[in-house]
Amino acid sequence: MKKIALLSVFSLLLSVFAFAQTASTTPTKKAEELVKFAETRHDFGKIKQGVPVTYDFAFKNIGSAPVVIESATASCGCTTPVKPEKPVAKGKSDVVKAGFNAAAAGPFEKTIFVKVAGADQPLELKIAGQVLSADDYAKYEAEKAKGK
Repeated sequence: MKKIALLSVFSLLLSVFAFAQTASTTPTKKAEELVKFAETRHDFGKIKQGVPVTYDFAFKNIGSAPVVIESATASCGCTTPVKPEKPVAKGKSDVVKAGFNAAAAGPFEKTIFVKVAGADQPLELKIAGQVLSADDYAKYEAEKAKGK
Protein backbone atom coordinates (compact mmCIF):
# COMPACT_ATOMS: atom_id res chain seq x y z
CA MET A 1 0.00 0.00 0.00
CA LYS A 2 2.88 2.35 0.84
CA LYS A 3 4.41 1.70 -2.57
CA ILE A 4 1.16 2.59 -4.37
CA ALA A 5 0.75 5.80 -2.34
CA LEU A 6 4.39 6.77 -2.90
CA LEU A 7 4.10 6.03 -6.61
CA SER A 8 0.93 8.14 -6.83
CA VAL A 9 2.59 11.11 -5.11
CA PHE A 10 5.66 10.79 -7.34
CA SER A 11 3.47 10.64 -10.49
CA LEU A 12 1.51 13.67 -9.37
CA LEU A 13 4.67 15.69 -8.71
CA LEU A 14 6.17 14.65 -12.03
CA SER A 15 3.08 15.78 -13.95
CA VAL A 16 2.98 19.11 -12.07
CA PHE A 17 6.61 19.82 -12.96
CA ALA A 18 6.05 18.79 -16.58
CA PHE A 19 3.09 21.15 -17.00
CA ALA A 20 4.92 23.96 -15.22
CA GLN A 21 7.85 23.64 -17.63
CA THR A 22 5.71 23.76 -20.76
CA ALA A 23 3.79 26.80 -19.51
CA SER A 24 6.93 28.81 -18.79
CA THR A 25 8.58 28.04 -22.14
CA THR A 26 5.73 29.23 -24.35
CA PRO A 27 7.04 32.07 -26.49
CA THR A 28 5.68 35.55 -25.84
CA LYS A 29 5.95 38.57 -28.08
CA LYS A 30 7.73 41.75 -27.17
CA ALA A 31 5.76 44.97 -27.57
CA GLU A 32 8.49 46.21 -29.92
CA GLU A 33 7.51 43.40 -32.33
CA LEU A 34 3.94 44.72 -32.50
CA VAL A 35 4.24 48.52 -32.45
CA LYS A 36 6.99 50.96 -33.37
CA PHE A 37 7.01 54.38 -31.67
CA ALA A 38 8.59 57.25 -33.61
CA GLU A 39 10.21 58.27 -30.32
CA THR A 40 9.94 57.06 -26.74
CA ARG A 41 11.16 60.22 -25.01
CA HIS A 42 10.06 63.85 -25.26
CA ASP A 43 11.63 66.87 -23.57
CA PHE A 44 9.24 69.80 -23.17
CA GLY A 45 12.14 72.07 -22.26
CA LYS A 46 11.21 74.99 -19.99
CA ILE A 47 7.49 75.40 -19.38
CA LYS A 48 5.42 77.82 -17.31
CA GLN A 49 4.08 76.64 -13.98
CA GLY A 50 0.32 76.05 -14.00
CA VAL A 51 0.10 75.75 -17.79
CA PRO A 52 -0.57 72.11 -18.77
CA VAL A 53 1.28 70.67 -21.78
CA THR A 54 0.64 67.64 -23.98
CA TYR A 55 2.62 65.55 -26.43
CA ASP A 56 1.49 62.89 -28.90
CA PHE A 57 3.70 59.80 -29.02
CA ALA A 58 3.06 58.50 -32.55
CA PHE A 59 3.28 54.77 -33.23
CA LYS A 60 2.67 52.36 -36.09
CA ASN A 61 1.30 48.83 -35.96
CA ILE A 62 4.13 46.70 -37.39
CA GLY A 63 2.52 43.38 -36.44
CA SER A 64 0.61 41.00 -38.66
CA ALA A 65 -2.81 41.70 -37.10
CA PRO A 66 -4.73 44.60 -35.53
CA VAL A 67 -3.13 45.69 -32.26
CA VAL A 68 -4.88 46.78 -29.09
CA ILE A 69 -3.34 49.15 -26.55
CA GLU A 70 -4.75 47.65 -23.36
CA SER A 71 -3.63 50.41 -21.02
CA ALA A 72 -1.47 53.50 -20.66
CA THR A 73 -0.64 54.35 -17.05
CA ALA A 74 1.60 57.04 -15.59
CA SER A 75 4.18 56.96 -12.83
CA CYS A 76 2.31 59.73 -10.99
CA GLY A 77 -0.98 61.63 -10.93
CA CYS A 78 0.50 64.74 -12.55
CA THR A 79 0.73 62.87 -15.87
CA THR A 80 -2.38 61.81 -17.76
CA PRO A 81 -1.90 59.42 -20.68
CA VAL A 82 -4.69 58.78 -23.20
CA LYS A 83 -4.57 55.63 -25.32
CA PRO A 84 -6.45 54.77 -28.52
CA GLU A 85 -9.82 53.21 -27.71
CA LYS A 86 -10.10 51.12 -30.89
CA PRO A 87 -7.73 48.49 -32.31
CA VAL A 88 -5.12 49.85 -34.71
CA ALA A 89 -5.14 48.00 -38.04
CA LYS A 90 -2.01 46.38 -39.48
CA GLY A 91 0.23 49.04 -41.03
CA LYS A 92 -1.80 51.94 -39.59
CA SER A 93 -0.69 54.61 -37.10
CA ASP A 94 -2.15 56.22 -33.99
CA VAL A 95 -0.94 58.09 -30.88
CA VAL A 96 -0.67 57.81 -27.14
CA LYS A 97 -1.24 61.31 -25.78
CA ALA A 98 0.78 62.37 -22.72
CA GLY A 99 -0.51 65.29 -20.64
CA PHE A 100 1.44 66.94 -17.83
CA ASN A 101 -0.16 69.42 -15.40
CA ALA A 102 3.00 71.49 -14.60
CA ALA A 103 1.72 72.27 -11.09
CA ALA A 104 5.04 72.15 -9.22
CA ALA A 105 8.14 74.15 -10.16
CA GLY A 106 11.35 72.25 -10.82
CA PRO A 107 12.74 69.63 -13.18
CA PHE A 108 10.66 66.54 -13.92
CA GLU A 109 10.90 63.18 -15.64
CA LYS A 110 7.82 60.99 -15.79
CA THR A 111 7.19 57.54 -17.24
CA ILE A 112 4.15 56.22 -19.07
CA PHE A 113 3.74 52.45 -19.21
CA VAL A 114 1.99 51.25 -22.39
CA LYS A 115 0.60 47.70 -22.27
CA VAL A 116 0.10 46.16 -25.71
CA ALA A 117 -2.24 43.14 -25.97
CA GLY A 118 -0.22 39.98 -26.64
CA ALA A 119 3.05 41.42 -25.29
CA ASP A 120 4.64 40.21 -22.09
CA GLN A 121 6.05 43.55 -20.86
CA PRO A 122 4.81 47.15 -21.24
CA LEU A 123 6.71 49.74 -23.24
CA GLU A 124 8.01 52.82 -21.45
CA LEU A 125 7.53 56.34 -22.76
CA LYS A 126 9.21 59.24 -20.96
CA ILE A 127 8.48 62.95 -20.72
CA ALA A 128 10.84 65.45 -19.17
CA GLY A 129 11.38 69.17 -18.76
CA GLN A 130 11.63 71.96 -16.26
CA VAL A 131 8.69 73.86 -14.80
CA LEU A 132 9.46 77.53 -14.10
CA SER A 133 7.52 79.87 -11.83
CA ALA A 134 5.68 82.72 -13.60
CA ASP A 135 8.49 85.20 -12.75
CA ASP A 136 11.27 82.83 -13.82
CA TYR A 137 9.40 81.98 -17.02
CA ALA A 138 9.02 85.69 -17.86
CA LYS A 139 12.78 86.14 -17.38
CA TYR A 140 13.46 83.09 -19.53
CA GLU A 141 11.22 84.42 -22.33
CA ALA A 142 12.89 87.85 -22.15
CA GLU A 143 16.36 86.28 -22.41
CA LYS A 144 15.20 84.09 -25.29
CA ALA A 145 13.83 87.15 -27.14
CA LYS A 146 17.15 88.99 -26.70
CA GLY A 147 19.01 86.05 -28.21
CA LYS A 148 17.06 86.20 -31.49
